[in-house]
Amino acid sequence: MNKVPKRPAPIRTDQSNAFAHNTMRVRLPAIIDETIASNSDYPASITQRLRRLRDDLVAGARIKPLSPDSAIDAAAWACALERQGKIAGSDPTWHNVEWFFAETYTYRCLIETARWRESGRDPFLPKKLEELHGDALWRLIEGACEPLDSPNCEVRRAVEFALWGNRIDLSYAPASERGAEISADDLLVDDREALLDHLSGTRSSADGFKSSQPVYIVADNTGSELAMDLALSDCLLRHVSERVVICLKTYPTFVSDATPQDVWMLMREMERRGHNAAALAKRLRAAWGEERLRFLPHPFWTSCRFLWDLPADLASQLKAARLVVIKGDANYRRTVGDCLWAPQTPFAEVVDYLDAPVLCLRTLKSDPVVGLPTAETAEELDRIDRDWRVNGKRGVIQFKAQSSKRQ
Repeated sequence: MNKVPKRPAPIRTDQSNAFAHNTMRVRLPAIIDETIASNSDYPASITQRLRRLRDDLVAGARIKPLSPDSAIDAAAWACALERQGKIAGSDPTWHNVEWFFAETYTYRCLIETARWRESGRDPFLPKKLEELHGDALWRLIEGACEPLDSPNCEVRRAVEFALWGNRIDLSYAPASERGAEISADDLLVDDREALLDHLSGTRSSADGFKSSQPVYIVADNTGSELAMDLALSDCLLRHVSERVVICLKTYPTFVSDATPQDVWMLMREMERRGHNAAALAKRLRAAWGEERLRFLPHPFWTSCRFLWDLPADLASQLKAARLVVIKGDANYRRTVGDCLWAPQTPFAEVVDYLDAPVLCLRTLKSDPVVGLPTAETAEELDRIDRDWRVNGKRGVIQFKAQSSKRQ
């Protein structure tokens, strides 16, 4: 068995990491300001509390617990907050805790302040509708659904489109503004051949890659990225597996992270648009009706817990998967640990704790990264683009076939 490398210390929100500190002090307060502006008819009480949350983030104020009177998950977050205080050795503030906790908890506080559970009103819906009603998303769907010569070619293309769809992140303009157009040097790691070898070796017949084991897709953003995840799901159902499960958020978070409501809103718009989009939606609805395609939210995906701390129900489901596809930057941090690895640390060793084949599709929007070919790769990127880890330009397709503990 390979020895799993020791994880470095988690990134913190203090000034030890410039990007995390800026996120808490500048980026997240700006997102709250935008949320207030795009929901101008909120009651004054909600708007005032949102402004108070924004001011607390800017100032690095002490982090307050959720009210147990209104938050059904208050106890779980209180435990997480208590742990942060023990790590900090003092009262936890927005500027002295682990970044992954701080970011996930900020959005939990935002959604509680907006009283989403009472109203069902998504505070980020205006931003989501802007993308849904633009043209770029629909051009992307048309290109992703054209038939190709073989299942191999279609799987390769679907994986690539699902990767670059991750650039379109409504919480992070530097990535979204790049769109899904790429250049040759944008893809830092491409493990699609290893993925295809795995699928070929685990197929149940000589007819393509089809298997009875499900594929799980841990979704990230709605809109363009979710559309590409749906196109990937369709491709997987036709060529790879009899069942696909898309894991979704239980409440609106990170501005554009996908919930079940976002899936159905997107599919209704796909049907209205016609052409390849409508045909794709028709196939997806049929697969959902036959229970070959499932859209399953779980509170774990909005928690501050990492993938090595999976709850028992999710752990047993993912263990039985033919493939687990993990999408996006926050989910990548949840998988490898929100910390600064030596970038050439082998991906397979870092995620060896996962007892399932894993495919990570992620455009880089934060500092953690593993699995680069050499240490010199990162050094060269540092030389030509000092923001390569965070600007959303580059991506990775990283695959790990099987845990060494199974071998």
